[in-house]
Amino acid sequence: MEQTYFRRGFGLKGRITGALTADYHSRLVDLMREHGYALTVGDLTFKLAREFGFCYGVDRAVEYAYETRAQFPDRRLFLVGEIIHNPHVNSKLRSMGVEFLRRPEGGEFDFEALTPKDVVILPAFGVTVKDLERLRALGSVLVDTTCGSVLNVWKRVESYARDGFTAVIHGKYHHEETKATASQVTRYPAGRYLVVRDMVEARAVCGYIEEAGSKEQFLDRFSERMSPGFDPDHDLERVGVANQTTMLSNESLAIAAELRSSVVRRYGETALADHFRSFDTICSATQDRQDAVLKLIAERLDLMVVIGGYNSSNTTHLAAICDGKVPTYHIEDATCIDPETATIRFRPVGGTAEERRAGWLPLGPLAIGITAGASTPNNKIGETLERIAAARGVSLEAALNAAS
Repeated sequence: MEQTYFRRGFGLKGRITGALTADYHSRLVDLMREHGYALTVGDLTFKLAREFGFCYGVDRAVEYAYETRAQFPDRRLFLVGEIIHNPHVNSKLRSMGVEFLRRPEGGEFDFEALTPKDVVILPAFGVTVKDLERLRALGSVLVDTTCGSVLNVWKRVESYARDGFTAVIHGKYHHEETKATASQVTRYPAGRYLVVRDMVEARAVCGYIEEAGSKEQFLDRFSERMSPGFDPDHDLERVGVANQTTMLSNESLAIAAELRSSVVRRYGETALADHFRSFDTICSATQDRQDAVLKLIAERLDLMVVIGGYNSSNTTHLAAICDGKVPTYHIEDATCIDPETATIRFRPVGGTAEERRAGWLPLGPLAIGITAGASTPNNKIGETLERIAAARGVSLEAALNAAS
C-alpha cells in the first residue's frame, strides 16, 4: 500500500541542490557576510542585519517542495495556499508545475479536483484540523512542510484545551498560521479560543476579565475571532496565552503580562495558576531577526530597506521596528526599485497600498541598512543592493570580481 503522508523529506537533497542554488543564491550576500556584513561602494555603505532572510523552517519547506517535485515527476502537484509569503518563491513553484489551491474570502479551500493520485503540499504555516481531515479523506498523497515552531504552538494550545483553558492567541486572524493554530483546540469538545490582534484588543479582554464591559459588545467585537459558542462569562475564567510565531515579540510579551495582571486582580495571586498560563511561543528565528534589526538601527543609518512580501507578517514587523527610528522602505522585491528613474515603490508601515517616491536616495554619502523577512531568498536581497547602487550610477560588479 502506498504511503500517503510524508513529513521528513525524501532524501533527495543532492538532486535539488543545484536548482536551489540557481534559484535563490547570491554571491553578493555571501561577500557581505565575509566582510563583516558591510559593503562600501562609492559613497554608499550598505549594512546588512546579521540575521535575515530564509529561516530554518522556510529553508526546509522550500527544499521539501523541490524534493516533492523530484520524487513525483509525473504526478499532479498541488499546494494549499502558498508555501511561504514570498511571491518569487511561489512563482518558482508554479514554473515547476505546482498548482495553488485558494481559499475564497470567508470560505473554504476547494479540494473537489483532487484525486488519490495527486500530491498535495501543506505549507510552512500548516493547515486547519478540518482541512487536514478533508484531505486525508480524499486519499491524496500529503507532503507536510509545517514549521516545527508552529507545531510547538499547536501543542501549547492543545494542552490549554485539554486542561480547560481558553487559548488567547496574539495574532492576525486572517493569517493561515493563526487559523491553523486556533483550529487545534477543536480536537477537544470543550476547546475554546479567542484571537487578539494587538494591545488594544487585549485590554478589552482584560476589562471583561475584571468584570467591566458589555457582553453583547464583547461578542460583537470578537465575533469572527472566537470559537463557536464562545461565552466570555465562562470562557475567560481560565486563559492560556499563545501567539502567531511571527508577531512582534515585545508586544506578545506585553499582552501576556497585561492579561496576567488582570487575572491577578480578579482572582488573586495565590489562585493565578488555576486561572492563567503563558509561554513565549515566538519562534527563535523571528526573535533573532527582530533582535538583529534593533542592533542595526542603533548604528548611524540614513535609511532602511526591508525586503519581503507585503503579506508576510514577520517582514511587516521588521519594518515596524525600524519605522520612526530611521526612514524605512518596505519593498516586496528588487523590482520595486527603478534605477533609471531613481524611484522606489514601497508600502508604508501600517499602509495597505504601495506608494511611489522619487528622491528617496539623498545626495552625499549614505549608510543604508538592509534586512529581509524570513521568507525572502538571498538572491532578492542581492538584486536589491545592485538596483540601489545602480540608482546612484554605481556598479557592484567590481566588488564581486575582486572577491572572485
